[in-house]
Amino acid sequence: MRKFLDRLYLATGWMSAFCVLMICVLMIAQSVLREMGVRTGAVNDVVAWMCAAAAFLSMAHAFKHGDFVRVTLLLEKLSPKTRHWYELGCLTVGIVAVGYMTYWATAFTYESYVFHDVSDGLIPMPKWIPELSFVIGSWVFLIAIVDEWFLVFQGRRPTFVVAVEERHAAGDFSSDV
Repeated sequence: MRKFLDRLYLATGWMSAFCVLMICVLMIAQSVLREMGVRTGAVNDVVAWMCAAAAFLSMAHAFKHGDFVRVTLLLEKLSPKTRHWYELGCLTVGIVAVGYMTYWATAFTYESYVFHDVSDGLIPMPKWIPELSFVIGSWVFLIAIVDEWFLVFQGRRPTFVVAVEERHAAGDFSSDV
């Protein structure tokens, strides 16, 4: 199960990176085509969808690798036992918040599917298609937080803390800037 979950987080991270690459390719292509006199207005719609997809698909991967902003001033001052319980509490709040977001993202996208909503831009795209990245990203992020909660509950150190400490031990402080 551990390998499957780690591969899932990595896969959504790669999908997010692909979206960022597509944004770059589309923006460059749009610039070149405009110079050639070709109308490229619809590219803006696709780039907007790719931006949203890149943001939501990367959440689980970023969370598990310690790339989310965390305020640890209080946690660093606590004893290991107290810190363990505070970490569980924080992860519980995260589960509730992300669970709420995931529920409504799923409901909203399903509603778009049922009512056959179509985008307002130049490309008449069924809205549920670009919204699906929000749903997938939210579900995988929820799974990552629940996964982390169980690891911490079992007495293990949070994966994101270990990842940051390993980067610091290797002399990489780039994520702390």
